[in-house]
Amino acid sequence: MGKHGIDILKLDVKELIKMLNAALSEEWLAYYQYWIGARLMEGPMRSEIEPELLLHATQELNHAVLVVGRIIQLDGIPVLNPSEWSKLARCTYAAPDDLYIEVILQQNLKGERCAIQRYKELADFTDGKDHTTHQMVTTILNEELEHEQEIEDWLTDIQRMKDELKKIRM
Repeated sequence: MGKHGIDILKLDVKELIKMLNAALSEEWLAYYQYWIGARLMEGPMRSEIEPELLLHATQELNHAVLVVGRIIQLDGIPVLNPSEWSKLARCTYAAPDDLYIEVILQQNLKGERCAIQRYKELADFTDGKDHTTHQMVTTILNEELEHEQEIEDWLTDIQRMKDELKKIRM
């Protein structure tokens, strides 16, 4: 981005780059969380949910691409060392202690809710001050909201299936 493009922004660009690097770190962690969880999870509806989690992983990777692009446009440097991701990220990745599908989905749901908060903060920070970043983060926010809804729906479906099985066994 040219100097004038940065000069017209009505916000602290260094703070914005810091926030975007935190979001970038979280996107990489989310990508891995979805990707590995989809590959290893066990339990009901696995065959239906696995391809969807892999799609979520791809979307998280695409978010990272967008965020990196914006950091560079703002004359910033994206976080370069993967060991920094967990230090910069508020939305963390914790290896699942159980590979059961509900555990993996709950972990992903927690991550999505954290990402929603991150992108809401970025949207609020850039609203009316940096239209390009604002548009990007609201687009990402909408995808994170869709991910949250899908995960909640899967968890509901699994619970209904369990409840129906209990009725049958009685």
